[in-house]
Amino acid sequence: MGKVTISFEMTLDGAFDQMEQWFDPEDPGVQRASDELVFGADAVLIGRNAYEFFREYWPAQTDDRGFAAHYNALPKYVASRTLTGPLDWNATLIEGDVVEAVRRLRDQYESIVSHGYGELAAVLVDAGLVDEVHAGIHPFMVGNAEDRLRTPHPVGLHLLGVETYESGIIAARYRPA
Repeated sequence: MGKVTISFEMTLDGAFDQMEQWFDPEDPGVQRASDELVFGADAVLIGRNAYEFFREYWPAQTDDRGFAAHYNALPKYVASRTLTGPLDWNATLIEGDVVEAVRRLRDQYESIVSHGYGELAAVLVDAGLVDEVHAGIHPFMVGNAEDRLRTPHPVGLHLLGVETYESGIIAARYRPA
């Protein structure tokens, strides 16, 4: 059975939005962690918002590491109640029950990465389908952000590892307890 890893970046006060103020994709630690996660993935699982943002951004990207090419080539599965298929950017719309679809994807792929922590992540956590949570905690507080980390119920986590980058970013890896 495949593994589902949720990966997201946030500020110390839990904000996911207003990223232009605090997120530095050129940070060597962020790049290394992203490389390990994405180059080890067989598929990507994202919600509508992430899909719409990423499909505009990633196809135009290039880099010396081959990250963009690899990410663009990965099969992507999109959970949405409002999009209709077919989708572009090597993406497939999940139709019907998302939980059942992800269970089938876990049988099909060894490693699935899901970016962001929105409604999709909350559904996956609630269904017990998350094997690891990777959180990049940035040394910044937005203060007025609307988008905050949410879970459908309390979720205990067991620390798998933590790394601190020179920039002050803390990369923490957990698994549900």
